Amino acid sequence: MTYLIGGLAFIFILGAAVVIHEFGHFIVAKLLRIRVETFSVGFGPRLFGKKWGHTDYRVSAIPLGGYVKLGGDESNAAIEGDGASDIPPEEQFSLRPRYQRIMVAVAGPVMNILTAMMIPFIGAMTSGVPVMPAPIISHITPGGAAEVAGIKPGDRIVAFDGAENPTWERISNDAMLAPGNELSVIVERNGQRIPLKIKPSKVTNEGHELGQLDMEPDYGALPVIVGSVVENSPAAETGLRTGDRIVSVNGEVARNKAELTEYVTSHRDQSLRFVVERNGQMVELTTPERRLAEGKLGFGFNREPQEAVGPVAALGYAFNANIEILRLTGKALGQAFTGRRSLRETLSGPIGIATESSKAANEYGWEGVFFMLSFMSLNLGIFNLLPIPVLDGGAIFILLLEGALGMAGLALSMTVRERIQQVGFVVLLLLMVFVITNDLLRVTSGLRHSDDQPTQTQPR
Repeated sequence: MTYLIGGLAFIFILGAAVVIHEFGHFIVAKLLRIRVETFSVGFGPRLFGKKWGHTDYRVSAIPLGGYVKLGGDESNAAIEGDGASDIPPEEQFSLRPRYQRIMVAVAGPVMNILTAMMIPFIGAMTSGVPVMPAPIISHITPGGAAEVAGIKPGDRIVAFDGAENPTWERISNDAMLAPGNELSVIVERNGQRIPLKIKPSKVTNEGHELGQLDMEPDYGALPVIVGSVVENSPAAETGLRTGDRIVSVNGEVARNKAELTEYVTSHRDQSLRFVVERNGQMVELTTPERRLAEGKLGFGFNREPQEAVGPVAALGYAFNANIEILRLTGKALGQAFTGRRSLRETLSGPIGIATESSKAANEYGWEGVFFMLSFMSLNLGIFNLLPIPVLDGGAIFILLLEGALGMAGLALSMTVRERIQQVGFVVLLLLMVFVITNDLLRVTSGLRHSDDQPTQTQPR
């Protein structure tokens, strides 16, 4: 059942992201009265579909994208096939003013970006936004990165890796991308600003090497709710269930999930006595001595508490969430191109997307599915704006280049345009081969480390 849900989630997420993108091209072309010959989900041979009016709505054999074929546009004929020859001039895309062709090209990425904004906006309006703690340190892992750096409980982080007054989210995200790398940090202690250096500890999570700071902010007193339990794990043997509220461990009150995690990992060599509230009754459970990697028991927590907000704050949250994703993506790519991070750790293909989609669906239900759809839409929209032939950004670049050449009395021939598109298609094919190979290597590596199960399951 888990694999079925995961497979359906992957099909829905990838299909929805592609359809939304192509719908942007489609609707703007229709509004401008440009003929749309084909609306295809996927590339290659037609599998099935239906023709309404002049448009063939189809599903094609290669489910790695899609396209809208516009009347009179033969720039992608090698991929999309030849168009009709009897299209009236007023309905031909190639005869429209350059600004209209740019409007059609940019509409797809814009639709993806708007989708990426709307999903967290609606989520914030209906469920609220996560309550993030101030970067005031409450707990330090003995012998961990924070203790080695000289950070102490009660310190307030006022600068991290060059960013002044960072949020805790930004601190943990930047550390995640810098395992083993030295980062600058300034803490405020007793009214003084103290500059320090910290090297995030390296941890491996499902084939990904990540960094962690071995410290937690003060979340305050929050209910500790079990959100997931890994099959055949010590937590499952203990009898922990999703929805249990952990009241205490070995008589110590479970004040929040950070303190509980610290207590569990620091007592990895002994059994623990949990008291949980289940359906209004107190239940006592005892863990076995067996542990997973890093002293973990194999259970995750429910999401952070949410705070109700209005439309303006919800829009701000959606905007900031997408900016943070773009910032982290750009930072990771920058590290890859400068040699600080391997491309294998940075890029994922269809298998990686399917794996994360399955995990999001099985662990978080529809909330996880829409989170992944938002993430995919944003990445698809931005990626398609890159000035690479075959992509929308490449089409926009060629249109602008034609405009510049036209001012000088020059023009691009159809032969040159076709060669540019063919080169772009080969580049995309090579990229696809690389990311699929990368996915397979990561899956193989993950199978070798299958016993390394995380205690927290938050979508990345």
